[in-house]
Amino acid sequence: MKEKKRCPWCLGSELYMEYHDNEWGIPVHDDRLLFEMLILEGAQAGLSWSTVLNKRAHYKKVYNNFDAKKIAKYTEKKKAALLQDAGIIRNKLKVNASITNAQLFLSIQKEFGSFDKYIWQFVNGKPIVNKFKTMKQVPVSTKESDAMSKDLKKRGFKFIGTTICYAYMQAVGMVNDHLVSCWKY
Repeated sequence: MKEKKRCPWCLGSELYMEYHDNEWGIPVHDDRLLFEMLILEGAQAGLSWSTVLNKRAHYKKVYNNFDAKKIAKYTEKKKAALLQDAGIIRNKLKVNASITNAQLFLSIQKEFGSFDKYIWQFVNGKPIVNKFKTMKQVPVSTKESDAMSKDLKKRGFKFIGTTICYAYMQAVGMVNDHLVSCWKY
């Protein structure tokens, strides 16, 4: 049986390939999953995605399945427990940002009716489908991720620079950066 041709970045592990095949680049319109990916992409800052992906199941457990309403109310005691938990990335700034971002996420939901409606406006409601042949062609940011980052920062979000925003856009299918040779393209 012939092996499926995949984007080269995912070839390191089964978990990576599963994520590539079943999530990355597929449009997400579910607010809970959009929030989950926002928190995980922020946690990744300065680290590899595989580090975060390997900790994702534990994040779901200790972060109340990424329930923004619960996270927005985390106490100092809960923060302290998270910072002692080796199953997540124990960075005080990132843990604090996840709580702040949960509060701001809820205010965007209130303002726009859903986070989905807000976030997808940066690509006019439909995925940008690129036609890259090599990984070198894939950008780390775009004018859309610049605009998203600028607006989120203006609202008070943390760990949301343009590179993080572009990775987020890829993760939630706002852009399709599967190489044209990939079976998912």
